[in-house]
Amino acid sequence: MKIKRRKFLLQGSALLATGVAAGLPYGLSRTLTPEAPAHPENRLRPPGALADERAFIAACIGCGACAEVCPPRCIAFYSRDGGNKVNTPYIDPALKSCILCGLCMEACPTAALTVTAPRDVRMGIAQIDRAACYPWVDRGVCGACVTVCPLGDTAIGFEFANLYRPVVQPGCVGCGQCVEVCPHPSLPIKIVDRALGTTAHHRVA
Repeated sequence: MKIKRRKFLLQGSALLATGVAAGLPYGLSRTLTPEAPAHPENRLRPPGALADERAFIAACIGCGACAEVCPPRCIAFYSRDGGNKVNTPYIDPALKSCILCGLCMEACPTAALTVTAPRDVRMGIAQIDRAACYPWVDRGVCGACVTVCPLGDTAIGFEFANLYRPVVQPGCVGCGQCVEVCPHPSLPIKIVDRALGTTAHHRVA
């Protein structure tokens, strides 16, 4: 009798544990994953993303529809090292940049991405490190960033009286095409929060 009772309790405990494990909600699974530090300029949200990061994470269901329709295949997803960002999309422009086609916004089934005109997108703004950009330190000519920009001189152009030194304009939306095309190995151009400005500033130790 005691053996049967013990067996019944063990089976019941096993069923309960299985049920709890299977019933962990998607939101809880995000909190169980550690978050690895990442360079913010390498992790841009897709165009049309909610400006508030917490609201974006709450709205995104991790369906992957945005990546499925993306022509340049620039959208990746945070994995287990992303903490509560796991399964949410990001773009690393140093690897592959956004072309502002708008298809990801149209495909999103939630409010995470909203259809937005290309010039109204706010992924960030390009910032140039003039201490590393070849034309700015007189170590060569380039102009690749200006040439590739889909928004033209409203987003990036050349310094007055110099045909090669790039200068970012207020119309930049942070798509990252300039970052992808930049030939300098140290990437003197990156996408940052608009509040950080278009020119990198260095502190003197």
